[in-house]
Amino acid sequence: MSFLAIDIGNTRLKWALYDHGHPGARLQQQGAVFLEAIDDLADAQWRDLPAPTAMLGCAVAGEAVRRRAEEQMELWDLEPRWIVPAAHDAGVVNGYDHPHRLGADRWAALVGARQRALAAGPGHAARPALVVMVGTAVTVDALDVEGRFLGGLILPGFGLMLKALEMGTAGLRVPTGEVVEFPTNTSDALMSGGTHAIAGAIERQHRRLAQRTGVQPLLLMAGGAAVKVAPTLELPVQIVDTLLFDGLLALHARRLAL
Repeated sequence: MSFLAIDIGNTRLKWALYDHGHPGARLQQQGAVFLEAIDDLADAQWRDLPAPTAMLGCAVAGEAVRRRAEEQMELWDLEPRWIVPAAHDAGVVNGYDHPHRLGADRWAALVGARQRALAAGPGHAARPALVVMVGTAVTVDALDVEGRFLGGLILPGFGLMLKALEMGTAGLRVPTGEVVEFPTNTSDALMSGGTHAIAGAIERQHRRLAQRTGVQPLLLMAGGAAVKVAPTLELPVQIVDTLLFDGLLALHARRLAL
């Protein structure tokens, strides 16, 4: 009863095959491709993959990209299923003004974070959680102790920040720099500025969530650039690469139980 989880982001499609479709399932294989290479999945990464019996995915890159992924799944007898954020599901209450407008990736990550928050407190009591995804865009989302999504921030990721500076500033190019406290060259100034801008937003929201709930929140991070930001934070942080997939497992199990 293997289960395929798929995350189609703005830049890459990421996938993971589990031995079954419930929280705690064992990860068997995983991979990722840039969106430009989706049409090669059936002949490349998925060619020798054991046929999954079920799948659930989230897609934020648009309907056309999602259809391309579905075409690659035709090598199996598998019904493609995609999540749509709801008002509540799998222990999370969606506090967005219009719940269905929340990004599917953010919704899945919040559900995944809730699974960890339930077992993170003293005596296995739930803790609030700040859920951060650092990719093309950065999202910083807050869950309270009861599993209510209170709201969150969206800000540009590293690439978008640097591109905006390059386009809007005469003579400024985007070289590779290091993150330092007091940059003394343009390369380091650019990289340090972007990193500390993201880190500052995270630390500020973490402080606000602690004040709101009266409990120190769990800080969970995912995304390709999480490793750049985490060392700059003055907070305990867990990088959970499978956070979104954890949410897909929980949402799938919930559907099976209904």
